[in-house]
Amino acid sequence: MQNYTTIIFYLVILAAICYFMIFRPQSKQRKERESLMSSLRVRDKILTSGGIYGRITKLKEKTVMIEVADKVELELSRSGIVSVENRDVTAEEGKEG
Repeated sequence: MQNYTTIIFYLVILAAICYFMIFRPQSKQRKERESLMSSLRVRDKILTSGGIYGRITKLKEKTVMIEVADKVELELSRSGIVSVENRDVTAEEGKEG
């Protein structure tokens, strides 16, 4: 009976380690990503996953139009945006709440 208790104890410890090392950080990153995507605004300076810097000129449901040079615009998926360069999204959320 003592062996089963020890095994169950180790399994509970292993599950707790997995939760705090894997699942919790992933959910935190997912929430930060969702807040970034929902807070996009026109005239934000952004960085794309391809390394292109641009300024948002138009927001659509699944895409954005960015200006990369004078009279040069690209349409890209919202998921292609890595970061917003001209503001801190998490700091602005704290002010709203």
